Amino acid sequence: MPAPQEIPRPPGARPGGAPPWHDEPLVGVTIPRVRAALRTVGPADPMPALPYDGSPAAVLVALFEEDGEARVVLTRRSPNLRTHTHQVSFPGGRLDTDESPLDAALREASEEVGLDPSVVEILGQLPPLSTLSRNAHITPFVGAIGKRPSLSPNPLEVEHVFDVALADLAAVYEQERWDFPG
Repeated sequence: MPAPQEIPRPPGARPGGAPPWHDEPLVGVTIPRVRAALRTVGPADPMPALPYDGSPAAVLVALFEEDGEARVVLTRRSPNLRTHTHQVSFPGGRLDTDESPLDAALREASEEVGLDPSVVEILGQLPPLSTLSRNAHITPFVGAIGKRPSLSPNPLEVEHVFDVALADLAAVYEQERWDFPG
């Protein structure tokens, strides 16, 4: 049995509120529905103007549709990596010098799971987020793939690649509140 995913939590972590979609039905989440939802958050910006003061990174939320449900590609990180070992994540990583966040997300997905960038239709960009453990600033991109991809994980970076229905992932979503000095 693989080692459990460990998420470091600060003292005083407590449950947060309900997810933004708590009143939405979690069945029938299709790529057209995701595309429509992304239109409500604004246009995709492949070159975000962010004040990166940490390590800029990007991830690809790669979706494909099967049996009327959007499915998302996830990885379980290799136990041999320096950080975030055994954690479930989207394919992605740090930007190379003079590389755009979108180019990095597509390159990393290719390197980590063998996803051909030419088969990905970028649907939009989600708001950037930061990690506290490594001071990374992550730009997530949502992309659609026309059919179930044939993927092969790079064992140096990925222990396992798998997919899950987006509705199932949304159903287990939890939010936490973390307080930090300053």
